[in-house]
Amino acid sequence: MNARTGRSSRTAARQLDTVLAWLRRRGTRSYRDGMARYAIPSERAFGVPVGVLRAYGEKLGTDAALADALWESGWYEARMLAAFVADPARLTAAQMDRWCSEFDNWAVCDHVCFHLFDRSPLAYAKVARWAQRKGEFQRRAAFALLSSLALHDKSAPDAAFVKGLALVERAANDERNFVKKGVSWALRSIGHRNLALHQAALTLAARLSAAAPAAARWIGRDALRDLSRATVRKRVETRSARQAQRATRLRATSAGRKPRDPA
Repeated sequence: MNARTGRSSRTAARQLDTVLAWLRRRGTRSYRDGMARYAIPSERAFGVPVGVLRAYGEKLGTDAALADALWESGWYEARMLAAFVADPARLTAAQMDRWCSEFDNWAVCDHVCFHLFDRSPLAYAKVARWAQRKGEFQRRAAFALLSSLALHDKSAPDAAFVKGLALVERAANDERNFVKKGVSWALRSIGHRNLALHQAALTLAARLSAAAPAAARWIGRDALRDLSRATVRKRVETRSARQAQRATRLRATSAGRKPRDPA
């Protein structure tokens, strides 16, 4: 360990003590006891709402060393907070794999994927890798991350999510509760991106709804209910129209022409 690393570690340790003390003061027994209703373990929890954690994370700012220390503490809220203060650009493949391997509940899994991992350039590779994992929350992480990318990565090509649909179909026979719910979430999120993916997701959902495995039927029917709603279809059509307009403007700008306003 060099001198700079040693100073960073000592600073992170002091910050960790301060943060844990803050969490103890903000936590309540009633909130902690209520976590059990949502299948969230409360043995290593203080009972602090996520909204409070978000505000505190914004105050702390980006701090990769502190994020590592928070994660290693093992406390529920500390791990949630780690997702807010970690630097996605500094995440390594090994760190993402390590955190994923330690997911032991759906809340931390989804939170870290939704607020941190989906901003890493390694995200798509991790979706494919984790979809092969055996652990319930490790496999769920693949589909929580795929869903987060579908919702947040506005510039990704459709091909990335067509590949995601293939992963969805392969995992659809997994009967475990948190896996099948994650798979359904990913399927629905992909179907919300644009008209082409909406149709592809609908087609897959219909096929799964008629499949033999019970988990596949549940996933298919759950996705069909959502994707068949008129409000969803209208929202997807509007989103696709805006995407087409942006693409037209971009092509016109690249060609050196002033784009015309749509009629």
